[in-house]
Amino acid sequence: MTNRKKQIGYLIVLSILLVGIFIFYLSLKQEGESGFLKVVYLDIGQGDAIYIEAPNKKQVLIDTGPSSATLAKLSKVMPFADRSLDLVILTHRDQDHIGGAPLLIETYEIDNILMTDQSSETSLSLELDRKIETNNLNKIIARRGERFVLDAERKIYLDILFPNQSISSFESNETSIVSKLSYGQKSFLFVGDSTIYNESLIIWNEQEKTIDSDVLLLGHHGSKTSSSLFWLEKVSPDLAIISAGKNNRFGHPAEEILDRLSKLKIPKLITFEEGNIVLLSDGQNIFIK
Repeated sequence: MTNRKKQIGYLIVLSILLVGIFIFYLSLKQEGESGFLKVVYLDIGQGDAIYIEAPNKKQVLIDTGPSSATLAKLSKVMPFADRSLDLVILTHRDQDHIGGAPLLIETYEIDNILMTDQSSETSLSLELDRKIETNNLNKIIARRGERFVLDAERKIYLDILFPNQSISSFESNETSIVSKLSYGQKSFLFVGDSTIYNESLIIWNEQEKTIDSDVLLLGHHGSKTSSSLFWLEKVSPDLAIISAGKNNRFGHPAEEILDRLSKLKIPKLITFEEGNIVLLSDGQNIFIK
């Protein structure tokens, strides 16, 4: 064997070893989180995208951010080479929540997609509808009272709190799906771009223990149209998450919202400051990774 052939052989063996080590490292990394519920608020700029992974590896994505760039962020927090999702929730049809959805549908195997019956004639929304139909996705219309079991053994549930009625006359933000993720004594509340009006409807319809949550994603990226003082008191979160882009043109989060959080002594994390915000829970505690 010539020296050149030997060198090529060594390089092939070395490459195989390096790939094996990389895969082993990833498996160890994932094994360290295997007993936890993982919730990742993706840093995707001005928009929402939240990845949820239960200990049994069931996966949920809530919203897809403003563009297909979200998929690159998503792939980095999912298990290596995994391109499947058990449930995708699109809270409403604004671009900063569904922008990445058409490519997501083409790229990932999706078992179920949860939406409202809101309609829209934007080119993005029409493309989304075509992708759902072409790919024959199981589309579920969200309604209050629906429960999605993510991990039956550990009793991890995702409950829909809103909409509880026809939303055909509502403006886009007011149609946002509101859901609550529960694991043991800990819970996470996701509200899309829900307005103060939505918050009032939920407070009217739900018991206080249903609304109460440990982690709250602030509505509409910290806009003053959401997160009333009364709502924040009812939810009573130990941590508020704000998903917003740095120096966004809307001025999110609004100063008055930050003042409300300060008044109620609710700590906050903002994606444009922290990057991806990764929370882990064992049902008794919530850890910031």
